[in-house]
Amino acid sequence: MKYTAQCVRAGHWWAITVPEIKGVVSQARRLDQVEATTRAAIALMLDVEPHSFDVEVAPDLPQEVTRARRARSALRKAERSAEEAVAAAAQALLTKGYTVRDAGALLGISPQRVSRLAPRKAASDSASASTGTAAGFMQKREAVAACAPRTADQHDLLPQLFQPMSHFDAGT
Repeated sequence: MKYTAQCVRAGHWWAITVPEIKGVVSQARRLDQVEATTRAAIALMLDVEPHSFDVEVAPDLPQEVTRARRARSALRKAERSAEEAVAAAAQALLTKGYTVRDAGALLGISPQRVSRLAPRKAASDSASASTGTAAGFMQKREAVAACAPRTADQHDLLPQLFQPMSHFDAGT
């Protein structure tokens, strides 16, 4: 069974009534004592164990408290909405090729937070470019070759700079 402990502030005390059971009234000095006090009163009145029923504490809230609770609830909802918008924006920026650092700077969050909000889905593409596979090697070579103009003598040097590690003699 569930009983309601209706509480009204009276001076320095909380006056407690239980509408489900006629005649059960009590008082408590602090709101956190209302449940235990109400349990004891109900158990005494019904001659049952204090933990054989549930008690819901329902204090009479001042207008300021009601307004503050509504504001906090609205804040939590707005925070969830903002978090969803930031996650969507982070994912969109990464999809468009922005770095994690740039996305974080634009969104006002850390790069680590960007990574948690929008994990990269194309990890296999970037992994091949960094693992030394033939495709990754060619991607790096083409990217460097496209970056800077070269003189005639540099054309011969560029292929030597990008030799895979397996071509180097480990003994030298």
